[in-house]
Amino acid sequence: MKYGIVIFPSKKLQDYANSFRKRYDPHIALIPPHVTLVNPFELPDEMVKEFIQKLHQVAASIKPFSLEVYKVKTFHPAVNKIYLAIKKTDEILDLHRKLNTDILANNEKTESFVPHITIGQKLSNREHSDIVGQLTMMEVSHSEIVDRFHLLYQLENDQWTTYETFHLGKECQ
Repeated sequence: MKYGIVIFPSKKLQDYANSFRKRYDPHIALIPPHVTLVNPFELPDEMVKEFIQKLHQVAASIKPFSLEVYKVKTFHPAVNKIYLAIKKTDEILDLHRKLNTDILANNEKTESFVPHITIGQKLSNREHSDIVGQLTMMEVSHSEIVDRFHLLYQLENDQWTTYETFHLGKECQ
């Protein structure tokens, strides 16, 4: 089964992101606005229980932290993706590293992690250039406390749903 690990922001920030996604993101129906901590990966069914225990250990080792959205940016010219940029704090980088390096032993480098919430993707070059200028000039400032992350799994219709939620700074029950 295919899994991923994300942070779902507050409803207020999700509503803000969705105000753009409904126009610029064809994936809006597949997953709510989120910060990807671990890109999609396959995990055999027999390993899920042990994996969840490891995720609880990571969650217990990280205290809740501030998530700060500070501007709209783009990954252009690599891809025509527009996103709400999130400040790279030690806490989010540490959480990303622990999940990717310590738990999954991914080859993904922590330095290349760009915490963000996608608000537009799969745009043509023309669409991208038409809207990116005005969006990147917008003033964006939002801060909230993150106290959990989520293990998701992908359904047969490509939608993602929560498998389990992990609370930061708390021991597994």
